[in-house]
Amino acid sequence: MSGRRLLSVVAACFNEEDNVEELYRQVRAQFEAIDRYDFELIFIDNCSTDGTVAVLKRLAAADRNVKVIVNARNFGHVRSPMHAILQARGDAIIAMASDLQDPPSFITELISRWEEGYPVVLCIKNASEESPLMFWLRKRYYALVERLSSIETIQNFTGFGLYDRRVIEEVRRFGDPYPYFRGMIAEIGLKRYEIPYVQPGRKSGITKNNWYTLYDLAMLGITNLSKVPLRLVAGLGFVTAAGSLVVALAYLFYKLVFWSEFELGLAPVIIGLFFLGAVQLIALGIIGEYIGSVHTTVQNRPYVTERERINFDEPAEAFDAEPAREAAGSGRA
Repeated sequence: MSGRRLLSVVAACFNEEDNVEELYRQVRAQFEAIDRYDFELIFIDNCSTDGTVAVLKRLAAADRNVKVIVNARNFGHVRSPMHAILQARGDAIIAMASDLQDPPSFITELISRWEEGYPVVLCIKNASEESPLMFWLRKRYYALVERLSSIETIQNFTGFGLYDRRVIEEVRRFGDPYPYFRGMIAEIGLKRYEIPYVQPGRKSGITKNNWYTLYDLAMLGITNLSKVPLRLVAGLGFVTAAGSLVVALAYLFYKLVFWSEFELGLAPVIIGLFFLGAVQLIALGIIGEYIGSVHTTVQNRPYVTERERINFDEPAEAFDAEPAREAAGSGRA
């Protein structure tokens, strides 16, 4: 390495053998055009079942700027990218997906805005070539999180952007074993620059996200940024109790006035039982999401277990939430 500053590009991948080599070419071309920074391109493979790892090893053998982490198993789409980000050693870190839907052509502008003094430079997806229905649902989700959150969130932000070393060290201090990275960036609150872009469609392969992973990310965002659902459950309980009392008093009054003619029947009882049962199940589901989040936190598991790493000069930096929290409490990084 020369005396120039180092920038890190982090790309998480799973079964992306058709995309990772093209991503490498485009990233390298961007830095060759800039020609004032050294760079490292860190791929973290989430235990791919295709030829992705073989392609990455070939790239790493030909270029030591390419660094590879291979996970021992699939640790999911939340923990794996965060582990790679915390292994990066650059003065700034650029996070992107490996499917080329986060265009490497934005690297030049990301760096330019960082050089202007912005510690956070984000690419904001204002349109997409994906399914119109999916894009509409995502926008509605971001709007919902914004309404529920106690802080200003970043709508239509997927994580694609540049983060100064200071930002990454703040992220490290969160000590969250199942992190919501987008929420962390909003929570930190440092000055940011937003670059709008149209997300291109996939050129190769298929998306690895399914409805469950999207639901998991959606619940993660809500439980990390808001207590409103818990308070809505409490409010719904009060409203239901008050409504039930009013209906009960009305039936009692009607029965006393029309003792001989009025019969309650089974229908209102059955409907009331189903209604109260539904309210209880919804309440338990919402409370369960928060309890699950707490359970994940207290387990304090590492983000990933590495099977191997290539072209790294230092061992893996382990994740431990408790020291991170202690450091945050004492003011140490």
